[in-house]
Amino acid sequence: MENFVVTIACLLIGMAMKRTPDFPAETGRVLNVFVIYVSLPALVLLKIPELLFSQDLLIPAFMPWAMLLLSASAILLVSKFLKWDRSTTGCLLLLIPLGNTSFLGIPMVKAFFGEQAIPYAVLYDQLGSFLALATYGSAILAFYGSEGNQRTLRDVVKKIVSFPPFITLILALTVKSLTYPPVMVGLLKVLAATLVPLVMVAVGFQLTLQLNKEVISQLGIGLSIKLVAAPLTALVLCRIMGFGGEATQVAIFESGMPPMVSAGALAILANLSPRLTAALVGIGIVLSFITLPLLHQML
Repeated sequence: MENFVVTIACLLIGMAMKRTPDFPAETGRVLNVFVIYVSLPALVLLKIPELLFSQDLLIPAFMPWAMLLLSASAILLVSKFLKWDRSTTGCLLLLIPLGNTSFLGIPMVKAFFGEQAIPYAVLYDQLGSFLALATYGSAILAFYGSEGNQRTLRDVVKKIVSFPPFITLILALTVKSLTYPPVMVGLLKVLAATLVPLVMVAVGFQLTLQLNKEVISQLGIGLSIKLVAAPLTALVLCRIMGFGGEATQVAIFESGMPPMVSAGALAILANLSPRLTAALVGIGIVLSFITLPLLHQML
């Protein structure tokens, strides 16, 4: 519970910073870039070697893809029924299947499950959410977004292999059998410890709660699928198939994360219903502080 309080405090600090003239508008982006290039890679290097490979690890790796398929199918069905325009459909197809499993997910997993569960969250994010953003997300942007945001297969592959946390994941798996020098372990711990405060301050700084009547319906449907239907479906499926253990619990928990901030940024750049995108990301984060504790109680 202490970690959860710290997480909320950092979120509020970020919101306060946004209203302080001394912090430039790019503050949130700068913090996110630091996390991507320094904090998260350090955490990956520190935690991945601790993994004991077993059949349980298949669940965090495959769960995000199952949730993507189910969520995208639900959005397409609702879109056809309600006759949404391409911009709205593209926005929801990009944001609802892709969760904030890194920037928000890892701190939340640490808060609710403890540090020993972080490797499962990293696997869920790197082998699921990020790869889905780079592949599935690129396809959605190319099909629904403006022409300037279309990506070729070469662009997708380049984005995957050049993403710092993914490079670090491959490196960590390669050197898994080696023992780090004590000095390196100390450095990695210091850098990895910056992830939670920096991420939550950045999220608070970039948070927007503005609502528009035109997007309330789409917002409600999208967040209902992302924060409620998806994790409950994951929970039921795992119970039916007899999956259990901490890896499964973390995978179900991660499936209930709000829409991915990075996907939201790309959606806005592609002009996919910017107002709806901002609402999905901002309101989704706020509501997740209610839905995630409830989901954790059900695990």
